[in-house]
Amino acid sequence: MKKLMAAVLALVMALSLAACGGKSDSQDAQSGDSGNKVVKIGVFEPQTGDNGAGGKQEILGMQYANYVQPTVEIGGETYDVKLEIVDNRTTPENGKSAAAELVNRGVSMVLGSYGSGVSMAGGEVFQEAGLPALGTSCTNPQVTAGCDVYFRLAFLDPFQGTVLANYAYKELGVTTAYVLGMLGSDYDQGLVYYFTEAFEGLGGTVVAEDFPEGSANFVSYINNAKAANAGVIFAPVSINYAQLIVEAAAAQGYQGALLGSDTWDSNKVIESATGKDVTAYVTTFYQEGGNPEFDSGIKEWINANPDAKTNNGGNDMVAAVTAVGYDAYFTALEALKIAGSTDPKAVLEALPSVSFEGVTGLIEFDDIGDAKRDAAYIKTANTEAGVWDFVKVQTVG
Repeated sequence: MKKLMAAVLALVMALSLAACGGKSDSQDAQSGDSGNKVVKIGVFEPQTGDNGAGGKQEILGMQYANYVQPTVEIGGETYDVKLEIVDNRTTPENGKSAAAELVNRGVSMVLGSYGSGVSMAGGEVFQEAGLPALGTSCTNPQVTAGCDVYFRLAFLDPFQGTVLANYAYKELGVTTAYVLGMLGSDYDQGLVYYFTEAFEGLGGTVVAEDFPEGSANFVSYINNAKAANAGVIFAPVSINYAQLIVEAAAAQGYQGALLGSDTWDSNKVIESATGKDVTAYVTTFYQEGGNPEFDSGIKEWINANPDAKTNNGGNDMVAAVTAVGYDAYFTALEALKIAGSTDPKAVLEALPSVSFEGVTGLIEFDDIGDAKRDAAYIKTANTEAGVWDFVKVQTVG
């Protein structure tokens, strides 16, 4: 009986350790099919919800990078890299459980997310676990400012909002701007704040409104912008809302310019604008054509993979977030090589010293963990050809 009880107790303790993430699978370095040890990299991205389309495109960049470079040398040994993908479902409420799932899977570090609010929520979990996270296109300053384990590749909202305000006021000659964001969205409201602050600082006038989550009709908002004689409508919203705003602006004959943030840089948005009498500009991280080798390689990979093509919106247009996802993967490999270990603590200590030339530019981090970015690409919708045309590289100045 004592032997039986001891065996039961041992099993309970083992299950308890597994549930608490006692010793991570990454530290066990289990062998893969190739016989190499395996290092796990977590992918913390939305595949459903308002940001699902953007999250899928970001994941594509990571998956293509893993296809290009499926192994990494760590401490003199070759490891197979396995991507552990979870769906954070866009929202902060779901983000915490998705982040906890990655902790339990024993990943050495995390990539993501598309969306600032869910990144902040996941950051609380990663911080407690001591698990390093590399933000991709999350742009709210609080993602890294309030979390020691979070680093980031994208430029920040204070920069992006100011770039857009300068472009509207100085380049487009607009003096009245209408701003529109979703209630409760950290991303939307943060960019609205920074744009407003910069635009009013230049001498412009801002008319602001919010819309509730789940809105499907934006006609009244477009008409309010027209009534205010707004030369631009700035709406830093998710892809699905951007499509609705484009369609409503065209239907109501809005003659000003639509300004979108990095979320608008999507083939789904350009599809909505194609064939319509609208003018739209976006700020983003990458312009197709910036790295021909990357562009041709990922297009070939997408076209050879029906699932990848579906997740890219049905065509092979390269989204900027896909390029950022690609760079995030290789940045993670650099950190693992510098660390010489799969231990998350060692990887976290290695991240500040990473210097990597990616397809989106040189990647290095400041003291807070943000990438040193000082410029954004501005693109405009070519509504005849159905593509984004490069306009200029814009800085705050």
